[in-house]
Amino acid sequence: MSLAQGAQVSFGGNQDTKAPVEVTADSLSVNQKDGTALYTGNVIIAQGEMRLAAPRVLVVYSEAAQKIQRMEATGGVTMVSGTEAAEAERADYSLEKGVVIMTGNVLLTQGTSALTSQKMTVDLEAGTAQMSGRVKTVLNQDGQ
Repeated sequence: MSLAQGAQVSFGGNQDTKAPVEVTADSLSVNQKDGTALYTGNVIIAQGEMRLAAPRVLVVYSEAAQKIQRMEATGGVTMVSGTEAAEAERADYSLEKGVVIMTGNVLLTQGTSALTSQKMTVDLEAGTAQMSGRVKTVLNQDGQ
């Protein structure tokens, strides 16, 4: 076990951030005035190999185009990409930048190893993540 202030790790390989985004949920509320859509209840977002699940996701559309600008997932979030998974209280996904920022009791599992922190910034195109805020790493050497 090791403790550090920040850590750079791999996450999810290279994701196609231009791939279509599929959202499923129990309910949807659209606000035409501010260009948002609120999905609630068992929300699952899929894009390429990435899956994100949360109880509530607010989708914000850009004013200039009918494209998703960002998504704000709250209420306990799980993001899975390949064999790696991360959990946090909140995730903010900027589709324009291809970046997901997970905050609040972040737990990242990679095989038998686990990392915890208060914040994880994932660059989906590069397949990397930066963890900060009292990072704790548990590296299992014997596969247990």
